Amino acid sequence: MATEPTTARTVLPGVPPFTVDDLLKFPDDGNRYELFNGSLLVSPAPTSLHQLAITYAMDILLRAAPPDLVPLTTINLRVTDKDFFIPDVAVVSKDTARTVGLMFSPHHIRLAVEIVSPSTKLRDRALKTETYAAAGIPTYWRIELDEGPTVYVHELDGESYPTPTAYKAGTVASLTTPYPLTFDPGDLI
Repeated sequence: MATEPTTARTVLPGVPPFTVDDLLKFPDDGNRYELFNGSLLVSPAPTSLHQLAITYAMDILLRAAPPDLVPLTTINLRVTDKDFFIPDVAVVSKDTARTVGLMFSPHHIRLAVEIVSPSTKLRDRALKTETYAAAGIPTYWRIELDEGPTVYVHELDGESYPTPTAYKAGTVASLTTPYPLTFDPGDLI
């Protein structure tokens, strides 16, 4: 007699709207959980191309970093009790990197970087842009891999990011924030 295959389910503690404290009680089930206004955002593991872009972005940032700043990957960023994100890359001070435990806050972040993937397009293009600006993160890079790649640099002007500057593969991005660096976005893949 044949048996029906079973589907494993993850049972999450708590009820929506979720808080960051609820999130900390979730099982380690391989999913990447983020929160926006208490709503759960779930992403699959990044593709190998996505991971390469993270690695190359880290290398570019690390090589140009002054002694007091350092890029980190996939940090926990607690924006509010109901807003929690995991940027692909973030630049923080070395002192902060050494002393912060589990959660970083927006005032620690000099640069947040998101590599756009098919499952995160809307989040990275709109939701995170608005949330990072409102939280006061001075610089946000949105890297669109399917555009060659293209790096969109958002720099805080008051409480918002004006229209970003786009740097396409094959051109030189000469940036001054979070520190001076020059690179070709094509080097990200």
